[in-house]
Amino acid sequence: MSPTPRSAVQVKRLGLKDADSARRWDAFVQACPSATFFHLAAWQRIIRKQFGHEGYFLYAERDGAIEGVLPLAENKSRLFGHALVGLPFAVYGGVAAVSDEAARALEDEAQALARRLGVEHLELRNVERRHLDWPHQDLYVTFRKEILEDEEANMLAIPRKQRAMVRKGIKNNLKAEIDRDAGRFFALYADNVHRHGTPAMPRRYFQALLDEFGDAAEVLVVSSEQGEPLSGVLSFYFRDEVLPYYAGDAVAARDLAANDFKYWELMRRACGRGLKVFDYGRSKQGTGSYSFKKNWGFEPTPLNYEYCLYKREAVPQNNPSNAKYQLMIKAWRRLPISVANWLGPHIVRSLG
Repeated sequence: MSPTPRSAVQVKRLGLKDADSARRWDAFVQACPSATFFHLAAWQRIIRKQFGHEGYFLYAERDGAIEGVLPLAENKSRLFGHALVGLPFAVYGGVAAVSDEAARALEDEAQALARRLGVEHLELRNVERRHLDWPHQDLYVTFRKEILEDEEANMLAIPRKQRAMVRKGIKNNLKAEIDRDAGRFFALYADNVHRHGTPAMPRRYFQALLDEFGDAAEVLVVSSEQGEPLSGVLSFYFRDEVLPYYAGDAVAARDLAANDFKYWELMRRACGRGLKVFDYGRSKQGTGSYSFKKNWGFEPTPLNYEYCLYKREAVPQNNPSNAKYQLMIKAWRRLPISVANWLGPHIVRSLG
């Protein structure tokens, strides 16, 4: 007898209120080796509610089983253009699939959708190259490293100079606490990005992350011996990984080594939880954050963001390294922080 032919893959769109399909989606993401935290279904609700972007969360199904997912959102801005992105505000994206047929079907549907929406470009935030003939951008790298089983082994794995900074923070009697409210973290984050001349996300966005993801999202705040908040980080937990994602600090944090202490404390706690990977996240090459992570002994891995260009001739450069934004950055630094925090969410929604 000849084998029964396989059914064809069908591409469907996840409904915003389809809880049953969302659970199936997330079960697939948890099991798929190429999926990331940013492939989870809750991002569709967050991006729609917090930023107003229409989500197109596509999944490929065969005989009732999901074989691939591709979360996308439409980002439309007078300042920064019109794009279909997988996924805004995420460092990783693109297709997560267990079959080549599902991956191809999802990317074909994404391109067809991009044309129907009339976007200027489609952007897929891949870790590895998938299409050598597509324009791509290698501006960003990611830093990932194994968490060792023993706490002291993790301390000794930090290069000597950076390890001395961690020990300095410990000697300064700094204190780390977990917050379920985003308030203290937001104050540190907003002050930090203001000093760098970039707009802040709204506080409600960070609270939504904590509320939507529950135990998979956590804020750690480092305070001085006197109780003054110095540095904070909002981290995600996915499978056996911890991903410190949003961070901020006060001016006093550097002298007290609060930032080094913060990341050590996060790593130490992750070790205690039995986690295996510390994902230090994305940085632009040649920046201070890139150097900081290298100094911790992490090696960069290039991120290969790929594009289909429809109404533009070059890959967009909507980032602070672009020279045309330097005057805007300098002007932003001079704004009172209360004004910057009010105005920032209206701008940053389009910078995802």
